[in-house]
Amino acid sequence: MNVILLGPPGAGKGTQSERMADGYDLVPISTGDIFRANLSKGTPLGLEAKKYMDAGELVPNEVTERIVTDRLKADDVTGGFILDGFPRNLHQAEALDAYLEGKGKGMDLVINIEVDPEELVKRLTGRRMCRDCQGITHVLTDPSAAEGVCGECGGELYQRDDDNEATVRNRLEVYRTETEPLIEYYRPRGKIADIDGAQHPDYVFEQIRDAVENAEAGK
Repeated sequence: MNVILLGPPGAGKGTQSERMADGYDLVPISTGDIFRANLSKGTPLGLEAKKYMDAGELVPNEVTERIVTDRLKADDVTGGFILDGFPRNLHQAEALDAYLEGKGKGMDLVINIEVDPEELVKRLTGRRMCRDCQGITHVLTDPSAAEGVCGECGGELYQRDDDNEATVRNRLEVYRTETEPLIEYYRPRGKIADIDGAQHPDYVFEQIRDAVENAEAGK
């Protein structure tokens, strides 16, 4: 089964991608991981992407699409995969469709995790990272985090630059304008499953499990 995970920053896509990978033997593919792997290996695609990143510019669609489709050519994804962070816009969705159709394949399910924007602001601005162990915690769920101390190692906690409120709200707006239109792009195909992401992660996964089983039954 080939799956796309849609949802705004902070919706919990990474957590659910890991659970799906374990539960259904699917390969999780994160664009962030792909970029980091290409950069660390110094691949031609990675070096091309680095030029834009070093200049503070967005990596063009064409470069991102080539990096993702190159990853989809690997043998380990033949049994199915989960895309997290791609496609981000209509151009990338159309490129993905064209690539998969050329391979005689397609997307089986698009999971759309929905969370109220103000709840996402609370989630993201409350995150703290430890300078020592790199662990992530939250000021609303961990008393030690509110005091700036890591509960695991006692290290200093700090707020990442991309977790301040202005940046978070900008990231959410970018998602609304660029990525959210993909929901209606895929909906006419009957592949969309809307998931309430405001619930506990266990309940979110139960909803996803139901969606996967329905998609498998309809194949």
